[in-house]
Amino acid sequence: MAAAGRTRSRREGEPALKLLFAGTPAPAVPSLEALLASDHEVVAVLTRPDARAGRGRREVRSPVAVRADEAGVPVLQPPSPRDPAFLETFAALGVDCAPVVAYGALVPPAALDVPVHGWVNLHFSLLPAWRGAAPVQHALMAGDEVTGAATFRLEQGLDTGPVYGVVTEPVGPRDTAGDLLDRLAVSGAGLLVATLDGIADGSLVPRPQPADGVSLAPKVETADAAVDWSLPAHVVDRRVRGVTPAPGAWTTWRGDRLRLGPVEPLPTALGLAPGELSVGPSGVLVGPSGVLVGTGRGSVRLGLVQPAGKKMLPAADWARGARPTDGERVGA
Repeated sequence: MAAAGRTRSRREGEPALKLLFAGTPAPAVPSLEALLASDHEVVAVLTRPDARAGRGRREVRSPVAVRADEAGVPVLQPPSPRDPAFLETFAALGVDCAPVVAYGALVPPAALDVPVHGWVNLHFSLLPAWRGAAPVQHALMAGDEVTGAATFRLEQGLDTGPVYGVVTEPVGPRDTAGDLLDRLAVSGAGLLVATLDGIADGSLVPRPQPADGVSLAPKVETADAAVDWSLPAHVVDRRVRGVTPAPGAWTTWRGDRLRLGPVEPLPTALGLAPGELSVGPSGVLVGPSGVLVGTGRGSVRLGLVQPAGKKMLPAADWARGARPTDGERVGA
C-alpha cells in the first residue's frame, strides 16, 4: 500500500508537513519534542482533558499539554475526538498528517481521512505482537527478550494498519515496564520523525502487517497486578516487573493490601509453600537472605514494599515491624 496524498518540492523555510500531534502521557513527550525540533510544523496538539489527581483532587494538565503550553502550541482538549466542534476545528487546521502517541481515546472514522496522509501511530511493540493499550507491560510479563516500537497508518481496526517502520529494543533481565518504556519513548521518537520525513518526500511505503504472530495487550487493571504466588518464581518476577510502576504489583497481608516493588527470583524453594514467608525460630525474618517468599517453584526475595497507608520501605524494615509468625503467608 503506497502512502496516500501528494508530494511536491518544498520552498526554502517551508515546513515539510503541517501536523496535529495527539498524545497525553509522559512517554509521548519525547515524540512531541522531536517533532518540534524537526523540519515539520506542529500547528496544534490534541490531548485528553485536564484530570483531577492527587490528594487535593486538583485539575492537572497532561504532560503533553504542559510541554505544548511551554512551546506556545495551541492545545485542543475535547471531551471526545468525536465531538463535532473538535472535528470542525480539526478540518479547518488543514494539516497534512496527524502523528499520535498514546493519546488515550479512539480516533473516529470521521477524523481518520481528514489529513492528506492520515494518522500515523507510534506503538510500543513490534506489530503484530501486542496490539492494544499496554504492549510494554504484556511483553515483559510474557518474558519477551526483544521488543521495540512501530509506526503505522491508523485505521478502524485495533492497531491493524500497515507499518511504516520499526526499531527494536532488547529487554534487560531486570527491566521494569517503566525502564523499558522510557527507552522506547526516546528511540520511538526518532522513528516517528524518520517516518514523517519519508512520508513527506514520498520515499516511504507502509506494508501490511503479517497475519501470523498477532497477540493482544489489553489495559492492565489493578486487579490484574495481584501476585499469584502459585506461579514459578521467574514468572512472579517478570509479572511484578511488568506492572512496575503502574498499576503496581500487590499482595495482601493480614487483610490489608501490601504493594510490592520488583522482586528477585531464587532457584530454590527452601521448603516454603506458595506465599509463605521465611522466618527464624524466634519469629524474626532471616537476616542474611532478606525477606523470602515461597512460590509454586522456587522463591523470591522481596525488595521494597508499601503497607497500606504508608510509604515504600525496604522489606527487611517492614518485616521487623510486622513480625510474621512461622508459616504465615502473604496473599492468603
